[in-house]
Amino acid sequence: RWDLSKFIRVSKHIGSSMKSVGEVMAIGRKFEEAFQKALRMVDENVNGFDPNIKPVKDEELTQPTDKRMFVLAAALKAGYTVDRLYDLTKIDRWFLEKMKNIIEITLELEKLNCNISDDLLKQSKKLGFSDKQIAKYIKASELAVRKQRRESGILPFVKQIDTVAGEWPASTNYLYLTYNASSHDIEFNDQMVMVIGSGVYRIGSSVEFDWCAVGCLRELRNLGKKTIMVNYNPETVSTDYDMCDRLYF
Repeated sequence: RWDLSKFIRVSKHIGSSMKSVGEVMAIGRKFEEAFQKALRMVDENVNGFDPNIKPVKDEELTQPTDKRMFVLAAALKAGYTVDRLYDLTKIDRWFLEKMKNIIEITLELEKLNCNISDDLLKQSKKLGFSDKQIAKYIKASELAVRKQRRESGILPFVKQIDTVAGEWPASTNYLYLTYNASSHDIEFNDQMVMVIGSGVYRIGSSVEFDWCAVGCLRELRNLGKKTIMVNYNPETVSTDYDMCDRLYF
């Protein structure tokens, strides 16, 4: 996360100098899924890889900035080819093709008016679209999209992060949700208490807020409670493997 807008006379260009104030970790089984998750994590006002945030400008594509990904989204929507974008950005074509997949679904969603088929809804969820994001594009309410999704059985599955690259079965408590699966990796038999983390560091919200979550986890453990931590900031103490019984990124 870059909070460059909070400063005057500061260049928005990103280079070798350290300007970021925080980081997030998004996990999915497809790049599109993880990428859109990460964009929402960095800024709560962003729904995902949205082509309607920034206008297309070639000069903003050639120079890395904290908002270039949204110019890139707008360029894909405007019909820029992957080869042209590669020449402008020097971003590997593999990533550009994945970003193009997101925009193609976005264009399909924007053609709709309140109604969406279950097949397109499921396809959208597999590419990391949130219910709120889908609702915005099809001009419906988030509640209506969520209701249809749940009634159609389009639900995420909990998977474990494989920290041993398949060498033997993973047994970590690092977990994430994905729509690109058909079964859970864990069972849900125990009563647990969930603690919500403070997310990405930003100016005005840093490690002191994470310590509140750590204190809560420790006190719950002292009371004999099993705990779940939900946080997406890999820099924190609350996301250490031994702080809780289950950790969701």
